[in-house]
Amino acid sequence: MEYMVLFFTHSGAIKFQRKCKKRDVQCELMPVPRALSSNCSISAKIKVEDSIEEFIDDEVEKIFLIQDNKNKLIYEAE
Repeated sequence: MEYMVLFFTHSGAIKFQRKCKKRDVQCELMPVPRALSSNCSISAKIKVEDSIEEFIDDEVEKIFLIQDNKNKLIYEAE
């Protein structure tokens, strides 16, 4: 499955990219799409077959599932 992950800070996005690399998960950092809102202007697009929950930490603001070119919000930090 493909996900778009939004972060609170730029440093959070960089840490997330490192975490993905250690787990051999493809991670592409990019500007946040205009259709989505964020405190930070960087997002990560990842493809994960396992559970996305293991990628959630204090740096993650929102996670969207990308299906049929649509973004479905599946996680939002409180």
